Amino acid sequence: MIWDQLTTFELDAIDASTPVILPIAATEQHGPHLPLATDRMIGEFMCQQLHNALPNRVLVLPSMQVGCSDHHMDFSGTLTLSHRNFLDCASDLLSSAAHHDFYNFIIFNSHGGNQGIGQVLLEDFGYENPDYNVVFTTWWRLAHEALMDITITGPGGVGHAGEFETSLMLYIAPELVRKDLIIKGENQDTFNWNDADMLRGSKAGLYRAMDEMTPNGVFGDPTSSSATQGELIVEAVVKELVQVVEDMQGL
Repeated sequence: MIWDQLTTFELDAIDASTPVILPIAATEQHGPHLPLATDRMIGEFMCQQLHNALPNRVLVLPSMQVGCSDHHMDFSGTLTLSHRNFLDCASDLLSSAAHHDFYNFIIFNSHGGNQGIGQVLLEDFGYENPDYNVVFTTWWRLAHEALMDITITGPGGVGHAGEFETSLMLYIAPELVRKDLIIKGENQDTFNWNDADMLRGSKAGLYRAMDEMTPNGVFGDPTSSSATQGELIVEAVVKELVQVVEDMQGL
């Protein structure tokens, strides 16, 4: 069920145990070939597919379209919220849903820069509301095992505007992909302990703005991306999301 497509009376009749999902995303640069809306469109599409799979068993809130993207601000078009404002806004949305008696919440993230504050949101909102069940996840972490079998690039290939995000957009909205401008990222190496991509975490973090990590705004290798791969990614993520919803309904 899509929250804002229901009437107030229809929503009032929904069982309060129904898991409510809050998609959190970003509006930011994705290199020369993907639109600023990439993270939002990916997150919303996955939630729509979840709704299709469980049409009467999950409620999808309007997404937070702007996230924490300070590290992308040197690229034109990027919008950002401070961590404090993001935390307040997301907490207010969850509290609004809780006001209507819902108590199972899934925060579903599609932007790397939201991962730190997303964990803070989980711990802060969960601590302040001990009677609620709150889950936070990022799509590529949720389906990590399956995605490792799907990727065809090596370490560093699955990153920002790289293999996976480009495949997803070729599947979701191919008309928005500037196919003639798809190029490899200009990944700038630092130290072995800081090397990471979506599927391979680093041993330690070193802050760098995105233009320091890759001058062309692409981190990874999107040149072998395909709509077929994008469909496989969506199926893998939605399968895991369905399991989370089903588990929460049993709490």
